[in-house]
Amino acid sequence: MSIPVPPQQTESPYAGGEFPYAAGAPYQADPTRPHCRFCGSVPALDVTVRGHQGFLVMMKFLRLPGPFCRDCGTATVRRMTANSLWQGWWGLASSLINPFTMLMNLVTWLKLRKLAPPAPGAPGTPLPVGRPLYLRPQILGLLIPVVAVGAIVYNVQQDPDYASAGDCVHNSGTVFSPDVSVVDCGGPDAQYKVLGRVESSSDTACAAFPDRVASYVVTRGSSSYTLCLARLGGN
Repeated sequence: MSIPVPPQQTESPYAGGEFPYAAGAPYQADPTRPHCRFCGSVPALDVTVRGHQGFLVMMKFLRLPGPFCRDCGTATVRRMTANSLWQGWWGLASSLINPFTMLMNLVTWLKLRKLAPPAPGAPGTPLPVGRPLYLRPQILGLLIPVVAVGAIVYNVQQDPDYASAGDCVHNSGTVFSPDVSVVDCGGPDAQYKVLGRVESSSDTACAAFPDRVASYVVTRGSSSYTLCLARLGGN
């Protein structure tokens, strides 16, 4: 016998343990067993779906507890994970937390997919599961950390702070206000070759390099270094 509850009901009045449900069996009200919080159907699993939002220096942890039937749970996992795919990377801590959030949702989804389909005749209609994550535009959010890591690696490769003997550099500034970056030695921008790096800013820092024609000195607080440079032919 069906219970006439409006389909927009979002909270189930039922709670309890496992529901001994056979696939295709009609819905039966049992207040001692878990029913889906959205549609009231059985079988249902008491799990929590999570999401994450990063706001540079702040973050927000999202959670939606069950019970969920298979369809409502799958729809919730896909929706909250899809949102995390593009909202969860914006911050250093968030970029580390977000993958764990999505992994937890994956474990939850693996549990939900083992449930039988929602029993017919439930108080409400199960949520439409929607498209799989890999068919949603939010899946492109996986490129955000890849692009971010690529940008960091690119900047590190160009940063003279990480230059060593054998690297080549280009000065896009002036002699008095240099703007030095590491470049490909075979490229047209290569002007100088690093003969050595000395952790000092003294005038004699490059004394051990007789071929040195220029020096690039960086001083930050109590630390400093000097790149001893030789001019490349033709530049």
